[in-house]
Amino acid sequence: MASEAHGEKAGGLEFHPMDQFNVESLFGGPIAWYTPTNVTLWLALSIVAIIALMVLTTTKRSMVPSRGQSVAELAYVFIYKMVEDVTGKDGVVYFPYIMTLFLFIVTANFLGLIPTAFTTTSHFAATIVLALAVFLTVTILGFVKNGTKFLGLFWVTSAPLALRPILALIEVISYFVRPVSHSIRLAGNVMAGHAVIKVFAGFAAVTVISPVSILAITAMYGLEVLVAFIQAYVFTILTCVYLKDALHPSH
Repeated sequence: MASEAHGEKAGGLEFHPMDQFNVESLFGGPIAWYTPTNVTLWLALSIVAIIALMVLTTTKRSMVPSRGQSVAELAYVFIYKMVEDVTGKDGVVYFPYIMTLFLFIVTANFLGLIPTAFTTTSHFAATIVLALAVFLTVTILGFVKNGTKFLGLFWVTSAPLALRPILALIEVISYFVRPVSHSIRLAGNVMAGHAVIKVFAGFAAVTVISPVSILAITAMYGLEVLVAFIQAYVFTILTCVYLKDALHPSH
């Protein structure tokens, strides 16, 4: 009786903003490592969308580009310029990797804005893999390119000698925290925005505040469009900064 009364009192206002991030099997049943889930589905759709944009729209290039070709060329030039400006000419060789990172993140972010879609970049399991890949790549590259001189990244020669060991410890800690902050920044911002939209959507069922809720959803959705691009940009430019440290540890 008490539970029924509670349900009636709720009046349909019970909603769970975090349910949209649940990993679910596409065909029901328990989830194992090989089970197709909503995560794998939207990861695959992200890859398909990238191929459609960067391959299918550019197979028949023309002097007067189509809309798809224009977007592909704009993305190419934008990331190439970023890599060149941040890492220098010798960092351009790693442009394909950075371009792939940007395209995957921005595509996954925008696909996640489709109603009923699953946002793969809202899961730390996805973003930590991307961040660890960047961390291991730049660390290995740093030692391959510079040998033990790469450790100079942690030794602040411009500081007084007495402070250098303390600063070195701080630099080492901040370096190993990079993949954590790199992944949490992306997943946290994406997850927070989607959760807020779901909260406002739950209040849309209340007649009195429905117009306000719809306006709030519209405003938040517009903000999330910006966040989808900005977070992909931030992740990419930080990757460029870390790559610069690996190539030029003494700078």
